[in-house]
Amino acid sequence: MLLSRPLLILKWAFLMISITTIADSSPPEEPVKCSTNLTNCTITNSYGTFPDRTICHAAEVAYPSSEKDLISVIANGTQLKRKMRVATRYSHSIPKLVCPDGNDGLIISTENLNRIIKIDNESMLITVESGVTLKQLINEAAKSGLVLPYTPYWWGLTIGGMLGTGAHGSTLWGEGSAIHDYVVQMRIVTPSGADEGYAKVRTLEENRESDHGDMNAAKVSLGVLGVISQVTLRMQPLFKRSITLVTQNDTDLSDQVATFGRQHEFADMIWYPSQKRVVYRIDDRVASNVSGNGLWDHPGFRTVPSLVVHILRDIEEGQEERGDVAGKCGVGKLTTNTLIKSAYGITNNGVLFTGYPVVGYQNRLQASGGCLKSLHDAEITVCPWDPRVKGLFFHQTTISITLSKAKDFIQDIQKLVSIAPRSLCGVDLYNGILMRYVTGSKAYLGKQEDSLDFDITYYRSKDPKSPRLFEDVLEEIEQMAVFKYGGLPHWGKNRNVAFEGAIKKYKKGREFLKVKQKFDPLGLFSSEWSDQMLGLNSGLSLVKDGCALEGLCVCSMDIHCAPQKGYLCRPGKVFEDARVCTLVQNSNLTSSKGFYCDAF
Repeated sequence: MLLSRPLLILKWAFLMISITTIADSSPPEEPVKCSTNLTNCTITNSYGTFPDRTICHAAEVAYPSSEKDLISVIANGTQLKRKMRVATRYSHSIPKLVCPDGNDGLIISTENLNRIIKIDNESMLITVESGVTLKQLINEAAKSGLVLPYTPYWWGLTIGGMLGTGAHGSTLWGEGSAIHDYVVQMRIVTPSGADEGYAKVRTLEENRESDHGDMNAAKVSLGVLGVISQVTLRMQPLFKRSITLVTQNDTDLSDQVATFGRQHEFADMIWYPSQKRVVYRIDDRVASNVSGNGLWDHPGFRTVPSLVVHILRDIEEGQEERGDVAGKCGVGKLTTNTLIKSAYGITNNGVLFTGYPVVGYQNRLQASGGCLKSLHDAEITVCPWDPRVKGLFFHQTTISITLSKAKDFIQDIQKLVSIAPRSLCGVDLYNGILMRYVTGSKAYLGKQEDSLDFDITYYRSKDPKSPRLFEDVLEEIEQMAVFKYGGLPHWGKNRNVAFEGAIKKYKKGREFLKVKQKFDPLGLFSSEWSDQMLGLNSGLSLVKDGCALEGLCVCSMDIHCAPQKGYLCRPGKVFEDARVCTLVQNSNLTSSKGFYCDAF
């Protein structure tokens, strides 16, 4: 069968991606931009926009390059009672965690706090500054024969950023997959009184009784306690892994998830519900004398020609505009088949994939991010999501469901797919639903018990009033995860809806707020957004025309959807308590503009 022109273009695009993996590119731009030296600034994230599409302002940005500098910056801000927020080099958090209140705030960037301070091989401890990236940590530790056993999959996160948002890899083994559960000591600079020079360095230790509660609060801090200056992590000796990816039908997926994570140390799954396929990662440690020098270079994190991502975005926008469901499913299947055949960028020798199992050292297989290894080339090639070019633009819904409830949640998604079989084809364009295992943690804002993390990435229109294909299905999945199954949001991802009532789901949420009050009694490191996330202020839902399309609210009236385009507020198909924007065939749509959803 002949491929349509869009599919031929897409196939060419993937060919281009595969031959440009070692090309130089333009690295992600600085998230802070100032009109006058380091003053009159704006800040955004790596994707160029926050969930509510606002631009955050600050009067000034500071780039401390030592703990001494950091103390001085915070002392000055405290004395002036300035609102302060901490930012990282690549600013990957989707919500507005980096935004200070108003236009007079101070942004403190950890970009220059990027040194490896000490590596203790005997104790297997590494001490780093908070602006050290995951790539830097992995590379430097490996030189001394050490590794972190579990990490996120993207190189561009910083140590402070990972602790601020509870970032994790995938495992149910050992101490668990979250970075914060390997922290043994932390130095954090907080505001203080005049008698202490307006800033205080607090040294927190894992097993020191007096620091027990403070450490558990600081491990997942949301940036509201102060600025982390140094972190000491417990490492392990460098080891090898053996990876085999197996593609199967998803019929028994809901039964498999409860046991699969116990069977394999680095297990995860990528699920393509519309294709009824799931890719299982069978991934375990092996002896160091097993031959192999595998490498992971994930295609989604590689350097890509700007023209290619422009073409891919044009194709998807055209499919959305035309309502071309079949085209989207076709491209989704091609994307999936390409990734599966290329082993998702895993190679046996750093160059070619020749077959499973792929064996290699942990530091070469645990994370990737080729588009960070680059020089400036005027945006001819970029990371695929770079907002300076027309490329990927998406929402992310990332929710952890306790293992005891994961089976039912998966079955509910499968019920939705049985009702609307092609409804999740669009997710396939963004590598399906990634499912990672996360263990329960003592951190106050960490996972409360062993869970399965569902990471769903999907199309976002440049027009906030424009619904996407099967708008209602993804909204229903989001609301099922948050409200029906009590899922916990990833603090660094998600739309506003995911954070509704979140703090009430944490047993030690009140204890976290007590530490926050102790460390920063004036709330200088708090913001309107952080207070909303922590349930201290209302306003998390931004109720206005079209708000449900962007996940800024759960619709209660048709005008929260897109009535002029036929999308009205209706109950969910499986989770009937959900209120979602559904395409309704109605010849008199304008008359329903002000109706309440509950009237139907």
